[in-house]
Amino acid sequence: MKLRDMVLTSLLMAIGLVLHQVTPPIVAGMRPNFLLVMLFVSLFINPTPRNALLAGMLGGIFAALTTSFPGGQIANIVDELITSQVMAALIRKGKNVNQKIMVPVVGFIGTIMSGTNFLLVAMLVTGTLPAAFPVLFTTIVIPTAAINTVATSVLYGIIAATGSAARQKDVR
Repeated sequence: MKLRDMVLTSLLMAIGLVLHQVTPPIVAGMRPNFLLVMLFVSLFINPTPRNALLAGMLGGIFAALTTSFPGGQIANIVDELITSQVMAALIRKGKNVNQKIMVPVVGFIGTIMSGTNFLLVAMLVTGTLPAAFPVLFTTIVIPTAAINTVATSVLYGIIAATGSAARQKDVR
């Protein structure tokens, strides 16, 4: 992996952390998980396993530093590492699929996977959850997945357009 790719992934994840911290709740207390959104965007830009490992590790550490969920520190790191590898593999397999379809699908499926992994690992670490798994899944994971689907599509569109403009300038 080139240094440029590592720096870009690190910057996207840092932007995700800042957005994650400053975004207020927008729908019934839910807000986009911008760390996940930027994880998915960085994987669309570079879906290699090494980049997925870097993005997953950064996302996990950043999320662990900011969580207040019981057992969330370990759960975030495990969750982000698993989710990043699986989503990178899905993106590589779907490279011939239209991006307008693939981006929201990855945003939704990736968030569902991440939320499920997080809750399961947190339950294993602490032995219990603050509420029943189905309650947390339906009230937090699914609405967050819907919001992240839109956020992933919008931010990827902006970043991809910006990247295309920058590459065109380099060509001239």
